[in-house]
Amino acid sequence: MRIASFLHNDSQTYGVVTQAGVHPVTGDFAKRYPSLRAVLEAGQLDALAQNCAAQAISPSDLDLLPPIPAPSKILCVGLNYRKPYPVAGKTLEADNIVIFGRHDDTLVGHASPLELPTDEAAQSFDFEGEIVAIIGKACRHASEADALSHVAGYSCMNEGSVRGWQKHSIHAGKNFFASGAWGPYLTTPDEAGAVDAMQLVTRVNGEVMQQATGADMIYPLSKLIAYLSHMTWLNPGDVIATGSPDGTGGSRTPPAFLKTGDVVEVEVSTLGVLRNQVTAPPRA
Repeated sequence: MRIASFLHNDSQTYGVVTQAGVHPVTGDFAKRYPSLRAVLEAGQLDALAQNCAAQAISPSDLDLLPPIPAPSKILCVGLNYRKPYPVAGKTLEADNIVIFGRHDDTLVGHASPLELPTDEAAQSFDFEGEIVAIIGKACRHASEADALSHVAGYSCMNEGSVRGWQKHSIHAGKNFFASGAWGPYLTTPDEAGAVDAMQLVTRVNGEVMQQATGADMIYPLSKLIAYLSHMTWLNPGDVIATGSPDGTGGSRTPPAFLKTGDVVEVEVSTLGVLRNQVTAPPRA
């Protein structure tokens, strides 16, 4: 099952995606659970499909949002593929799992514009294709053996970064407004299949820049969930970005950073294609 969150007629809602289009949630279910995050918190994901309209809305008539528009946490994993570090240009391997966070306003939905930073920051705006997992069932101190049972679904992410500001701090380089995107949908595990078998491809203006599989991760998702759950509660709707493979603009010689008009596509074999265009920042 694929599930989208979206705006339709200036109203925010969610629904199931089929070949016919997007079937919005209806009736008392929609009133009781006003967001997909609320559905996950109530443990009602299995009841969603039977509470959606029979008639679908054309995707051209709605604006897709991130699948969970306001997650309580967006946790991102760094250095989870063997590659040159795009700031230092050297291959680095961490002794432990590297974690940082993002604010939800740094990530937009499918087809929404990415905002090119202003001034010096615009010179090192980079793309990072990633596989993300969305927590469906709360956990603390989860075991690796049980970790994947807490996943509600998967999605694609462009975990956009400003490399020059990563030299200030990881937080600074990773939290520019509308610098990344995730979506287009949440795909449940039965349809998404095993993470190891997922094939990730990132294209910029149609040119393949990154290509890897989930099996190429240094730390598998089960280990990431177990690690994070020992640090804090993982709650329904929390997002875990699993890291980005080699090929980002900052790791290339010469660098291939993003500019106005560039189109970034992150495709994961069983999850769909996330597509966004870089636009100039708004004038003051």
